[in-house]
Amino acid sequence: MPKSEIIIGCMSWGKWGKQFSTKEQVDMIQFCVQNGNSSFDHADLYGDYSTEAEFGKAFLESKVEREKIQLISKSGIQNPGETRNNKVKHYNYSKEYIIWSAEQSLKNLKTEYLDTFLLHRPSPLMNPYEIADAILELQEQQKIINFGVSNFTPFQVDLIADKIPVTVNQVEFSLSQTSAMENGSLDQMLQNKIQPMCWSPLGTIFREENEKTERIKTVLEKFSQKYSVSEDVLLLAWILKHPAKISPVIGTTNKKRILNANKALSIDLDLEDWFELLQASKGREVD
Repeated sequence: MPKSEIIIGCMSWGKWGKQFSTKEQVDMIQFCVQNGNSSFDHADLYGDYSTEAEFGKAFLESKVEREKIQLISKSGIQNPGETRNNKVKHYNYSKEYIIWSAEQSLKNLKTEYLDTFLLHRPSPLMNPYEIADAILELQEQQKIINFGVSNFTPFQVDLIADKIPVTVNQVEFSLSQTSAMENGSLDQMLQNKIQPMCWSPLGTIFREENEKTERIKTVLEKFSQKYSVSEDVLLLAWILKHPAKISPVIGTTNKKRILNANKALSIDLDLEDWFELLQASKGREVD
């Protein structure tokens, strides 16, 4: 399970974003750990399958003790690209591939184990028996500690959990994308003590201009004065109030924004304020 409630997403550290040098990555790792953000979220495919190795090199140079951080990675998506001879994007959840992919992540991240290993997205061809065999072998060899999924529906979670325990589900969730709260995903996680992580926790609020985002911004502006924090902090605080204890995965590489995000941990939105923000998202009173 993640030790830091605010998880650092590393997708944009490399080729797909900032293209940090090793020195810059060392600095970011040290900064995050020093400020309580000790969980780092990866996926094998980030940066065309290059970002994990770049992080691993920086992690070794950072001199941060392995026990002080938590490494999360995801597997299963096969993209065409420079490093993989794939004709078409597809998913591979064969036992052999799952084990190979996890071992590649271990090698790239310069670690002997992953704290959490996730199936990145559901495949129509996934075989729960084969997946369970692979995960059990990895766990018996202590190569992964926690096993989970990402972007799985409640039924898909049950399909896998019937064969091997699922302890994490990383889903998209924000004030502008609340489907996980309505399709049973968060209810299932709360009921079965599955740790929710959410990606894109700020949603589209600052990326799109439409009636929905304008309604939300109007309420955020009011509450920003009430709680004396910025609007992005309020969006995270809104997520953190959910009883499922969701861990947001933030993608920013800006140190000030990371520090700002951590302020959400100390904000407890009033009940009616939480619902007023939800009402702004829906554009109507809640059902």
